[in-house]
Amino acid sequence: MGAVTLRVGNLDAMIAYYRDVVTLELQSHDGPVAVLGRGQTPLVILQHAPELSTAEPGSAGLYHTAILFDTQAGLAAAVYSIGTKSPPTFTGSADHLVSQAFYFTDPEGNGIELYCDRDRDLWSWSHGQVEMASLSLDPNAFISEHMRPESPTAGHAIVGHVHLSVGDVASAREFYVNRLGFEATANFGPSALFVSAGGYHHHMAMNTWESSGSGKGRLALGLGQVSIIVPGTDDIGALDERMSHYKVDTRHDGHTLSFEDPWSNRILVRAADAATPIATP
Repeated sequence: MGAVTLRVGNLDAMIAYYRDVVTLELQSHDGPVAVLGRGQTPLVILQHAPELSTAEPGSAGLYHTAILFDTQAGLAAAVYSIGTKSPPTFTGSADHLVSQAFYFTDPEGNGIELYCDRDRDLWSWSHGQVEMASLSLDPNAFISEHMRPESPTAGHAIVGHVHLSVGDVASAREFYVNRLGFEATANFGPSALFVSAGGYHHHMAMNTWESSGSGKGRLALGLGQVSIIVPGTDDIGALDERMSHYKVDTRHDGHTLSFEDPWSNRILVRAADAATPIATP
């Protein structure tokens, strides 16, 4: 997964939150666009759009952006930073068996998950489905066990997965599995679907917990774009042919392919060697 683009109303406040609280680095700030990440990896792109309003309650869109840390120490440092600098934004934590996760909501209501994976040999699979759960995870105990004296910005992080709110799971499966080509890795009844490529527990998820029955979203603050990275331009061409076969409207410039899902969530697929794309409202 690549960087997630968010349309934001207060760019300065959102930069401050992701930089000073979540402990991401401000990689660039060019007019209305700010890019934050770790090292050379962009994670969140903030697009200033003060003319837009907040999405209506129950709308489809972003459920959370999930940032995957390479070490428990790095994760603990980020969780400690948010817990001490902006405690009201903490919304929960869970042991998912495949990972340990902590949840937050940024100042404009966008969900964030910070997590660390368990070793893959500890994941349990049965008939192509990975076992996941939501068990209790004490954030204070996690910080006490894993916090290290190094800088809070030490360590690498990537966008591990993106979780969307959608109108119904059947349509999400048709689009993201049957058309886009992900593999379904877990289901939670009729309310949530988890999908991935390459045997990961999930690169994307879709749920109806707060958005059941929602239709196409209007242009609003919140999710601007989800970015998916594939190995090369040949993969972009193949995907374009696949989506065209299913009569999905696409835009293809040779290095990137963009389209919308049934709820107007914008997806951009790019080759690994292409420049990071920026979404504009």
